[in-house]
Amino acid sequence: MKHLCCWTFLLLAVTSLGQTPTRIHQRAVLVDTHNDFPSAGIAKNLPFDGNLLGSTHSDLARMQSGGIDVQIFSIFCGPEQAKPFAWANREIDSVRAWVQRNPDRMQWVRTSRELHAALRSGRLGTMLGVEGGHMIEDRLENLQALFDRGVRYLTLTWNNSTSWASSALDETTGRIPPAKAGLTPLGREIVRRMNDLGMLIDVSHNGERTFWDVMAITRKPLIASHSSAYALCPHRRNLKDDQIRAIARNQGVVHLNFYAGFLDSTYDQKAAALAQRYKAETDSLVRAGMQPDYAQMMVAEKHREDYNAIRPPLSLLLDHLDHIVRLVGVDHVGLGSDFDGIEAGPLGLDGVEAFPKITAALLERGYSVKEIRKILGGNFLRVLKANEHR
Repeated sequence: MKHLCCWTFLLLAVTSLGQTPTRIHQRAVLVDTHNDFPSAGIAKNLPFDGNLLGSTHSDLARMQSGGIDVQIFSIFCGPEQAKPFAWANREIDSVRAWVQRNPDRMQWVRTSRELHAALRSGRLGTMLGVEGGHMIEDRLENLQALFDRGVRYLTLTWNNSTSWASSALDETTGRIPPAKAGLTPLGREIVRRMNDLGMLIDVSHNGERTFWDVMAITRKPLIASHSSAYALCPHRRNLKDDQIRAIARNQGVVHLNFYAGFLDSTYDQKAAALAQRYKAETDSLVRAGMQPDYAQMMVAEKHREDYNAIRPPLSLLLDHLDHIVRLVGVDHVGLGSDFDGIEAGPLGLDGVEAFPKITAALLERGYSVKEIRKILGGNFLRVLKANEHR
């Protein structure tokens, strides 16, 4: 990638050949590796194929208008859920129902071949990832069952650790002592089984000890489905430079998270002050049975002007992308928005319909059409295929 001082000249040259930002965006394969609508839709009692502008980051019509070709939906519940495996299947049933109701607009995708069929048909390629190893309930047969139902990546931990892998939150807060951090023998068996199945390993949310244990075992490229760069925002959920280099050596991909708190190191303190101001409203929703994260998001949506005032600019997301490209090259970065799992992204990225703004911003920074295609989805397609059985 060459960052040109006179990027305007490049943009004019590209436009003169008919390659406008809109045309480039439409022709590229856009894959978003992390969207939390399945759990958000249940929490808010909203249908994915309804008109949800103003209520959510996502709905089917806006995904299509934003040029998303393949969406990986996150199957998630918090550790407080009594039967997480059953909950995972409930969410999978919900996503399947969307596809069944909209056969002309959505297509179920489990393989590279099915993905390309969806691209040819112009339908939204619909894929699944499970966010949190607790959802397999320590059972290899549950991992197999989820794979059989179409799940193509597992985030080994969420913020909570499992009995077999430690999370970034627990490692950094000391809830898991160093001597007990990382993968247990069961954790190593799970990683190997995922390789055997062709299920992508997702290291977002993992503690560093878990991360390095995984890197020592995996035989296939892995992903971080929704993480950003620690060097620019030192948050436990972000990846340090040595981790990013290790992912590149593995031929994997870091998919950038849009959450304001993972992009801007000043955001969390400002957001905490707002959360305290509206704590009574959040607590009321939690008492009514809503998961705490979604209660906080509902309150943020209600007080949108206050949260807009503390959101970082879109340019900061591009800074994280530039950092990874400078560090390891353009073949190892993609997009994992975390839409409908965050209360705020950068200004201008208010929902899935805003993805074309990223393509335009990449052009402005001097990325070539070929590089943009890799970032938007080409890199993920390579990793997906590499994980499949030959």
